[in-house]
Amino acid sequence: MQDERERMFLQEALDIIKAGEEKGIIFRLLGATAIKMHCPKFAHLYAGMARSLTDLDFMTYGKFNMGMRKFFMELRYTPNESVIRYYGKHRHIYWSEEKQLQADIFFDALNMCHVVDFKGRLELDNPTITLTDILLEKMQIVKINEKDIKDTVIMLREHEVGHEEKEMINLDYLCKVLCDDWGYNYTVVTNLNKVKYHMGEIPGLKDADRKDIETKLDAIIKTLEEAPKSMKWKMRERVGTKMKWYNEVEEVVR
Repeated sequence: MQDERERMFLQEALDIIKAGEEKGIIFRLLGATAIKMHCPKFAHLYAGMARSLTDLDFMTYGKFNMGMRKFFMELRYTPNESVIRYYGKHRHIYWSEEKQLQADIFFDALNMCHVVDFKGRLELDNPTITLTDILLEKMQIVKINEKDIKDTVIMLREHEVGHEEKEMINLDYLCKVLCDDWGYNYTVVTNLNKVKYHMGEIPGLKDADRKDIETKLDAIIKTLEEAPKSMKWKMRERVGTKMKWYNEVEEVVR
């Protein structure tokens, strides 16, 4: 039953992306669903992780905001009017009674503990955001939880670290984003170390898996530590955690 539900989730995600393309709207998957699509080779690791999909998260551009309600209503989704009224410029939520499924739509950026900016980046991969952006999406969470650590472990096991976007964690883009923002960098590096620390608690990982993931984590951390930093970064580093370095995330009532 769980496998059938998951297949429905993934197919619905692809159907929405295709319907968007037909209307000239770009959608790219975020989060756990994106990782599931990107990691078929090591999908078996999810079996021991109790990592189920709960809703569909999409990133799109702000220029498509005005037509979003009409688009989803044509797909027989009901808009969450209170969320749209309050967050409408940045976020919409839609619900399918028929499929018992929620679609969460973000525009241009994820404004969470840190801002993950997607302007000009949605064309770099399909049907998901890039692996590099998925990593930033996960690692920007100050109070990171077990499910995000699990997702990151599987993504790193499946993919290489290097200097390209396609099917790879792009170290150059990570440096571009993080070496100008001490707070963002601090959160990401802290969480990468947490992934390494908690990796041993994840069922199903073999020694070869752990060694591979740890090597990639070390490569990312080393690259970020050794990369040149901006003056803005260095000035903020002097203050450190004595001043809050992240944004408080307001819980959205769905």
